Amino acid sequence: MPSNEIIQGLGLDDYKFGFVTDSEPVFKTRPGLDADVVRQISARKDEPEWMLKRRLKALRIYDAKPMPQWGGDLSELEETLSRTYFYSKPQEQMERSWDDVPESIKLTFERLGIPEAERKILAGVGAQYDSEMVYHSLKEEWESKGVIFDSIEDGLKNHPELFRKHFGTVIPAADNKFAALNSAVWSGGSFVYIPPGVRLETPLQAYFRVNQERLGQFERTLIIAGEGSRAHYIEGCTAPVYSTDSFHSGVIEIVVNRDAHFRYTTIQNWSNNMYNLVTQRALVQQGAHMEWLDGNLGSKLTMKYPSCFLVGEGAHGEILSIAYAGDDQHQDTGGKVIHVAPNTTSSIVSKSISKGTGRASYRGLCKVYDGARNARSNVECDALLINETSRTDTFPYIEIDERSATVGHEATVSKVGDEQLFYLMSRGMDEAEAMALIVRGFIEPIAKELPLEYAVELNRLIELEMEGSVG
Repeated sequence: MPSNEIIQGLGLDDYKFGFVTDSEPVFKTRPGLDADVVRQISARKDEPEWMLKRRLKALRIYDAKPMPQWGGDLSELEETLSRTYFYSKPQEQMERSWDDVPESIKLTFERLGIPEAERKILAGVGAQYDSEMVYHSLKEEWESKGVIFDSIEDGLKNHPELFRKHFGTVIPAADNKFAALNSAVWSGGSFVYIPPGVRLETPLQAYFRVNQERLGQFERTLIIAGEGSRAHYIEGCTAPVYSTDSFHSGVIEIVVNRDAHFRYTTIQNWSNNMYNLVTQRALVQQGAHMEWLDGNLGSKLTMKYPSCFLVGEGAHGEILSIAYAGDDQHQDTGGKVIHVAPNTTSSIVSKSISKGTGRASYRGLCKVYDGARNARSNVECDALLINETSRTDTFPYIEIDERSATVGHEATVSKVGDEQLFYLMSRGMDEAEAMALIVRGFIEPIAKELPLEYAVELNRLIELEMEGSVG
């Protein structure tokens, strides 16, 4: 088997965003969570009474639900949460001009490449630092078409009827324990509305940065794609490396209306002390298409399963997932497709790479309800083991209640072997080049779908890691 030096040369374990910026928040709750902390968060945001009531109800649901016993190891999470700050406000107000953002925060995002993205791409960009969005911009031509791309807080304040109509309808607080937690303490995230018939050629982009030690980040993103619209949203996440564990639990709700086409790309590259427990779900109406492109690197434990609920006839859902698990990391990822209406189609393609003591698990669900006539779905999950100590698991769940449905599933597990390396080296490659070629070939079907032409510094790093490039 290849040496550790060869594996390290692939760059898969490199983490270039572990720096810490010296900045003091203007407000931070005490560690731990109770009703008083929830009230403080709501008061700081000057929310209407109905939202505070929803937050408190969600807290009661969270307290009543037991910690999940499936998936990754959560045995130490309660202790971590008891030390966690659930809200930190980095500045008094969100800025519309990059020049007005405080220097300490600006430095962080400059190192992540956001100003470069704004200059070169001139796309809509939102930047979240700890618990709040600190910067938001939107192309003027999009505003003239009625596109809304704002912080979730401004979505609530400026578009209350649209917000209340959809908030919590795709992912209710009672869905799972961490959706309830997010519903109680959510802060930051994006509110997006694409009017009917509007097509955006350039993606909307958001970047989420956890800078403080022992901080929880609970962004909430709500996206409504109007009938016949087309858009793409890209999200990137990073955090510094600390000696104590951190916690991230986001919720992403997407409503894809009739004949709309929406793609959501997530590139999460957390430090290896982060619990990353996320709920992502799209409600897909008649003739609409929803695509999830999900990249997961880093973290101590990730549990994340993008989902498509195909509720309209002819709806289509597609999930492309890639996960890399290094030493002492567990990536428990996959996807869910729920066929409710006739003539719906879906696919899940999941690939994982495990190295050292890393563990990657595919966990997926394909459910076809009675009456979803002629539903078709295909699931593929492939795992690559770099050495003898790495591990992979597959937990596919397929439930079919409709006789006319067509569902396929295939899974493969492969190891990088001496024979593969010998063959490539006999053709003139050195060992590092041969290993890199094997890894690139394995993840190529998903890597080619990454929006490289729009990627900023974070996405460039991920692309290099995905391709196994040296250096």
